[in-house]
Amino acid sequence: MKHTNSGAPGLMTKGEPNLSTTERAAYIVAGLGLAAAAVKPRPNPLLNLLALAGGSYIAWRGYLGSCPVKAALVDSGHSRKRLAH
Repeated sequence: MKHTNSGAPGLMTKGEPNLSTTERAAYIVAGLGLAAAAVKPRPNPLLNLLALAGGSYIAWRGYLGSCPVKAALVDSGHSRKRLAH
Protein backbone atom coordinates (compact mmCIF):
# COMPACT_ATOMS: atom_id res chain seq x y z
CA MET A 1 0.00 0.00 0.00
CA LYS A 2 1.38 3.39 -1.00
CA HIS A 3 1.71 5.93 1.79
CA THR A 4 0.42 9.46 1.24
CA ASN A 5 0.82 12.34 3.62
CA SER A 6 -2.14 13.26 5.72
CA GLY A 7 -3.67 16.67 5.44
CA ALA A 8 -5.88 18.50 3.01
CA PRO A 9 -6.54 16.51 -0.14
CA GLY A 10 -4.88 17.74 -3.28
CA LEU A 11 -1.80 17.71 -5.43
CA MET A 12 0.35 19.61 -2.92
CA THR A 13 0.10 16.90 -0.25
CA LYS A 14 0.58 13.68 -2.21
CA GLY A 15 3.77 11.67 -2.35
CA GLU A 16 5.88 9.41 -0.23
CA PRO A 17 8.33 11.11 2.13
CA ASN A 18 11.75 10.93 0.52
CA LEU A 19 13.71 13.61 2.38
CA SER A 20 15.92 13.04 5.40
CA THR A 21 15.54 15.20 8.49
CA THR A 22 18.56 17.26 7.46
CA GLU A 23 17.17 17.76 3.95
CA ARG A 24 13.79 18.75 5.34
CA ALA A 25 15.41 21.35 7.59
CA ALA A 26 17.44 22.69 4.66
CA TYR A 27 14.31 22.97 2.48
CA ILE A 28 12.42 24.81 5.21
CA VAL A 29 15.28 27.24 5.94
CA ALA A 30 15.96 27.90 2.24
CA GLY A 31 12.26 28.31 1.47
CA LEU A 32 11.65 30.70 4.34
CA GLY A 33 14.78 32.65 3.40
CA LEU A 34 13.58 33.04 -0.18
CA ALA A 35 10.09 34.02 0.98
CA ALA A 36 11.61 36.56 3.40
CA ALA A 37 13.61 38.04 0.51
CA ALA A 38 10.27 38.77 -1.17
CA VAL A 39 9.56 41.58 1.31
CA LYS A 40 12.44 43.67 -0.07
CA PRO A 41 11.05 46.30 -2.46
CA ARG A 42 12.00 45.71 -6.08
CA PRO A 43 11.30 47.69 -9.24
CA ASN A 44 9.39 44.70 -10.62
CA PRO A 45 6.73 43.44 -8.14
CA LEU A 46 6.50 40.20 -10.11
CA LEU A 47 9.90 39.23 -8.68
CA ASN A 48 8.51 39.66 -5.17
CA LEU A 49 5.55 37.45 -6.01
CA LEU A 50 7.75 34.77 -7.58
CA ALA A 51 10.13 34.77 -4.60
CA LEU A 52 7.22 34.50 -2.16
CA ALA A 53 5.52 31.70 -4.11
CA GLY A 54 8.74 29.77 -4.76
CA GLY A 55 9.97 30.11 -1.19
CA SER A 56 6.63 29.06 0.23
CA TYR A 57 6.51 26.01 -2.03
CA ILE A 58 10.03 24.93 -1.08
CA ALA A 59 9.30 25.37 2.64
CA TRP A 60 6.02 23.42 2.25
CA ARG A 61 7.87 20.57 0.51
CA GLY A 62 10.33 20.50 3.41
CA TYR A 63 7.49 20.39 5.91
CA LEU A 64 5.84 17.48 4.07
CA GLY A 65 9.13 15.67 3.59
CA SER A 66 8.56 14.83 -0.05
CA CYS A 67 10.16 16.32 -3.13
CA PRO A 68 8.85 15.31 -6.57
CA VAL A 69 12.08 16.45 -8.25
CA LYS A 70 14.19 14.21 -6.01
CA ALA A 71 11.74 11.36 -6.55
CA ALA A 72 12.14 11.73 -10.31
CA LEU A 73 15.93 11.93 -10.20
CA VAL A 74 16.75 9.31 -7.58
CA ASP A 75 16.02 5.70 -8.37
CA SER A 76 14.48 4.20 -5.25
CA GLY A 77 14.49 0.68 -6.69
CA HIS A 78 10.83 0.75 -7.75
CA SER A 79 11.41 1.50 -11.41
CA ARG A 80 14.48 1.83 -13.58
CA LYS A 81 12.45 3.38 -16.42
CA ARG A 82 11.47 6.48 -14.46
CA LEU A 83 13.49 8.92 -16.61
CA ALA A 84 13.64 6.76 -19.74
CA HIS A 85 10.69 8.44 -21.45
